[in-house]
Amino acid sequence: MKILASAGEPSGDRYAAGVVRALARLFPEAEFFGCPGPEMRAAGVRAVAEQGKLAVVGLVEVVRHIPAIYGEFRRLAAAAERERPAAALLVDSAAFHLRLAARLRRLGVPVFHLVAPQAWAWREGRVRQLRRNVAELHCIFPFEEDFFRARGVNAVYIGNPAARTVRPSLGRAEFFSKHRIPPDRPLITLCPGSRRGEIERHLPVLRGAVERVLAQRACTFLLAAPAGSRERFGPSFFDTLCGSGRVRYCEGETWDAMAHADLTLAASGTVTTEAALLGSPMVIFYRVHPLTYLLGRPLVRTPYFSIVNLVAGGCVAPELIQNDMTPEKLAGEALRLLADEEARARMRAALARVREALATGADPYEKSAARIAAYLRNEVRS
Repeated sequence: MKILASAGEPSGDRYAAGVVRALARLFPEAEFFGCPGPEMRAAGVRAVAEQGKLAVVGLVEVVRHIPAIYGEFRRLAAAAERERPAAALLVDSAAFHLRLAARLRRLGVPVFHLVAPQAWAWREGRVRQLRRNVAELHCIFPFEEDFFRARGVNAVYIGNPAARTVRPSLGRAEFFSKHRIPPDRPLITLCPGSRRGEIERHLPVLRGAVERVLAQRACTFLLAAPAGSRERFGPSFFDTLCGSGRVRYCEGETWDAMAHADLTLAASGTVTTEAALLGSPMVIFYRVHPLTYLLGRPLVRTPYFSIVNLVAGGCVAPELIQNDMTPEKLAGEALRLLADEEARARMRAALARVREALATGADPYEKSAARIAAYLRNEVRS
């Protein structure tokens, strides 16, 4: 049995690897191929396409990457036609994967899409693509199942994988000792994103915010980068922020860096959900190309940009998006929260409620794999 597995970014790579491992236990003879990141490769997924070329966000930003992205699409589609997988697991990256799902449906390959596109926020037209081309949509946020089912999509909430896995690996004292962080001053962790483009947009603003905070208060700043970042982006990529020595650098330790921080400044995305699960007070930020924002903002129908605030049903963590993401405003929010222990305590209490909403009894990876297996065994019908 062959199964196609594809993920377009680091968080999707982690989720897909978890499901692949669970499927491999159910089908020891299965062979996996597709578009893997490092964790999927470690789980046994043979690469026929390169994940790094898909990690692009934004309407305008994607234009110059279209030739490379289309090249990976053609490689994946050709491999599917050649190897005829029994099923496909597509994770996140809806713009890419929903087009691939249409091609796979024409080949008779049942498609399982993990991590729902944010059609409840914008681009509801994707619902039609899901309804037509996806055998089952596996949702990781509780409100998504009802939204998609009401629109005819075969959707199921499997729980949020991060709720079971996101934990610090070191205690606070051990982590501080490892990175020589002085314990007598606040620690602010910086999470600028995982994709090259978004990090490049965020680093100059973060540098300005760091300078303004340090001008008023003694703090330790720690940039937490995803594992393998310097290898992917180059050894000097983070020098804009870390070159002066005012910001320390760690790689592959984001959960520890957020869990033990007094405050996290985080790019909107998966990392904000992880910060919520770790109980880290945070300020959320994000910038895209100005034209992308101009074209996309009128299409957004939700009051908040971050999943944390959407799940909470209110503004738990401040959001500084696009023009509001300035060094002055970012530093101002950071200084306000550092000076107000009561406000941070209220935020931690609200984040605990978010964590409860995302936690389920079953292992989401096992649940996703079991439903794919049941479909393959004809126990579940589309």
